[in-house]
Amino acid sequence: MDKLRNIDTFLLDLDGTFYLGDHLYPWSLPFVATCERLGKRFIFVTNNSSRKGDYYVEKIRKMGVSITADQVFTAGQATIFYLKKYDYPRKIYLVGTPSLEEEFRQAGFILTEEDPETVVLGFDLTLTYEKLRSACSFIRQGIPFIATHPDFNCPTPEGPIPDCGAMIALITASTGVEPKIIGKPYPEMIEALRAKYGLEDPGKVAMVGDRLYTDIAMGKAAGITSILVLSGETKSDDLAASDVQPDVILDNLGEIAKILNQDSLG
Repeated sequence: MDKLRNIDTFLLDLDGTFYLGDHLYPWSLPFVATCERLGKRFIFVTNNSSRKGDYYVEKIRKMGVSITADQVFTAGQATIFYLKKYDYPRKIYLVGTPSLEEEFRQAGFILTEEDPETVVLGFDLTLTYEKLRSACSFIRQGIPFIATHPDFNCPTPEGPIPDCGAMIALITASTGVEPKIIGKPYPEMIEALRAKYGLEDPGKVAMVGDRLYTDIAMGKAAGITSILVLSGETKSDDLAASDVQPDVILDNLGEIAKILNQDSLG
């Protein structure tokens, strides 16, 4: 618990950590109130690239949490950061939702089905066979293949649904090509977060999430405190079989609030 005393920035996963679907967890508001009272920063970091950051800002606000646009960072935004930093060509074939398409256009990219210079795959809730066929055809021609994140499933109140990682597996099975993946837990996501938020001191930053292979693995890779909450995908029994082990294991965000409150009261 000593690790939590020095944290001034919490990077928070969303689904399975802060809320599930459209339902805010009851411990999330106490966590927010504690952070605000103690002057600690919290930033929502999601691999879900099916929506723009603005969507999550509005969703969280409707749940009663007042946040700014700068407090949400998505794998889609990290992918845009990566493509720009490393001077990828602006003509891309994007397999993604209309929301992700809009985000890329606003960032200055040209979305095309003719002679693209990069293929980008997101969590596409509008996926069609024709999109898959075209993407595979371009990738077989040697066009660089980028994916926003590796999650195999996205949690919903009705159960998990196939996410970007499952779509990667299909395309890789067809083409034999593995993509460059940007989102949690990969270094490119960490690099983008550090650049945007000035996260210079790893001892003052924690990643909080419910997934070992994305949230906790990214915390480990970044050298920051990793906090696993058991409110989502990962259960206690999963830890024994995992090579990725968190620094701290708690039931939910509310437990962090309790620890911080106890500490502040001496």
